[in-house]
Amino acid sequence: MNPRLFLLALLIAAPVLRAEFKAGAALVDITPPKLPVLVNGGMFSRYVDKVNTRIHARAIVFGDGRTQVALVVADSCMMGRALLDEAKEAAARVTGIARDKMLISATHAHSVPSSMGCLGTDPDPAYVPFLKEKLVEAIVKAQKAMVPARIGFAKADAAEFTALRQWIRRPDRLAEDPFGNMSVRANMHAGRNWDDVTGESGPEDPDLSLISLQTKQGRPLAVLANFSMHYFGDKDISADYFGLFSEGLKQRIDPQGGMVGIMSHGCSGDIYRVDYKVPEKDRPKPTIDEYTQGLLGIALKAYGGIQYRDNVDVVMAERRMTLNYRLPDRQRLEWARKIVAEMGDRLAKTQTEVYAREQILLDERKQAEVVVQALRIGDIGIATTPNETYAITGLKIKAASPLPNNMVIELANGGDGYIPPPEMHAWGGYNTWAARSAGLEVMAEPKIAQAAIGLLEQVAGAPRRPHGLGSGPAARALAGLKPVLWWRLNEFQGPLAADESGHQRHGTYEGGVAYYLDGPHSQAFCAGEVNRAPHFVGGRLAAGLGDVSGSYTVSLWIWNGMPNGVRDITGWFYSRDHSHGVSAYGEHLGVDRQGRLVFQAQKILTGGTEIPRWTWQQVVLVREGGRVRVYLNGRLECEGESAECRIPTVFFGSRSDFDSGWEGRLDEAAVFDRALTAEEIAVLQAK
Repeated sequence: MNPRLFLLALLIAAPVLRAEFKAGAALVDITPPKLPVLVNGGMFSRYVDKVNTRIHARAIVFGDGRTQVALVVADSCMMGRALLDEAKEAAARVTGIARDKMLISATHAHSVPSSMGCLGTDPDPAYVPFLKEKLVEAIVKAQKAMVPARIGFAKADAAEFTALRQWIRRPDRLAEDPFGNMSVRANMHAGRNWDDVTGESGPEDPDLSLISLQTKQGRPLAVLANFSMHYFGDKDISADYFGLFSEGLKQRIDPQGGMVGIMSHGCSGDIYRVDYKVPEKDRPKPTIDEYTQGLLGIALKAYGGIQYRDNVDVVMAERRMTLNYRLPDRQRLEWARKIVAEMGDRLAKTQTEVYAREQILLDERKQAEVVVQALRIGDIGIATTPNETYAITGLKIKAASPLPNNMVIELANGGDGYIPPPEMHAWGGYNTWAARSAGLEVMAEPKIAQAAIGLLEQVAGAPRRPHGLGSGPAARALAGLKPVLWWRLNEFQGPLAADESGHQRHGTYEGGVAYYLDGPHSQAFCAGEVNRAPHFVGGRLAAGLGDVSGSYTVSLWIWNGMPNGVRDITGWFYSRDHSHGVSAYGEHLGVDRQGRLVFQAQKILTGGTEIPRWTWQQVVLVREGGRVRVYLNGRLECEGESAECRIPTVFFGSRSDFDSGWEGRLDEAAVFDRALTAEEIAVLQAK
């Protein structure tokens, strides 16, 4: 054998020699030494002069002999990039850890000192330099505590502890924004009043993730948790549930030792602890201690099953991006200047005054530099956003990551406000009103999410995973009937709705659509994953049917968000006709004022069953030439005669002329080029 080839074979076969993995953790008290202190997290400026719980910065330093990385989570509402860059520079001089190998994030407690100006509150001038020194101290202490270590990961489902706080308002129940416009189609906590809303605007993220660090002998060093729940709410100076959970981890795992428990903030811009889907009288009303103890119970059960490794490497990458602010036009700027001039030197007292001041600040700043990072420790990935990121964005990043174990930490390396997905900007609401709290460009969310995914690819040395959900028995049964078009509607975003039939007749989302909501019968359709569905907010799905005519079948699942009795047609969810009009030869299927199925063509056919709001129902339209049958959940609901429809365009979520659009969800829309039998329709019923 060629000696060079033999040597190459030996090198390939030889185990990779790694330097020893080490880690250290530290806890540093950052409670303000001087009171009163400014506290942000609200609309207006306020001082607090009492301490309910001490607040801390919690740090971990990882190293593999080649690279050292520092990770800090501080009990702060948010911290600006400039402050954190200064802290990183100071820590780098002492520790030798590179600035771009440091991740510093805020828990987002709303009961802690203000270190960054936002809305009506400025940073506390005495607290900011104190905080910067303590962040440096935390990194230095963690580095000094480094010992040979091992690491493990766990994930648990904590869905009962998180829920959507942003709900979509009815099209006839818009609310007023701070600029005097009736623009609010979605807003925080609108779900309190069920009569005002049609449903949630996005998914929750139920993952409670844990990264556990131990010495090689098994002594606990630190546990870093990550969860998507905005904040609980507490009095005076308090670390909120983040601090209680962190201390609870230590007390339950290592009460006599030096372990550091840490709770980092997951993607929670549209998340809160109250589930508005539950009737108010039945909603749990836990105290902050009860909430924390329940979450700890789930975490400790997952912690007990962690498997550890010590042969891991550490890789980190960072990207700095310049994004534009959404600047006020001349009319709004003149409006803002007039209001601020009338205020003089006093603080803002009304929401209008707060947002007038914010317009001037955005106009002065024009742009913001944001920092996005990805960190890999073995097969564990951590991505960051410098924003209050919606749960769907965290789900996107984790789904695309090449790594098997992931968490996303938000409000890291800066506090650059809410970044709703682009489609949600059109619906207005607090999280979109231009201010430092939500001022970045409309496309900020995809740019930051894609940067995070790209950095995960870089640190993993592998491409992202393609998005797709599994197929359960109901999906396989539907596929077995051989649809000619089948839109599963599992997309994270538009405009493409993928055709799963194999015929590549993809649909297009048009107008207002919220993505990735819970769909029907997850176990039946997706087997172990949550089935997903879009919620239509004045938008629709458009597609071409090609030569499908004569005899055909349309099957789909519907979930109505509108109360019955509000308008003559509660909503049209299927339409085969020419766009922007209604012709003499189109056909349309919807729900009438009484909540019954209604088919409209040359004649109107009406069902007899009232469809409950906010429930999944399966509807099948069967056409055999001029004969029409409509089924609800496998039972014949109405039938009659109607002239054939040969129009090649089809719409879901709206009638072709946009009249009485569907306000709710649709899923698993399929078209067959034949009239299905009653036995075949029975197969479509997910069990």
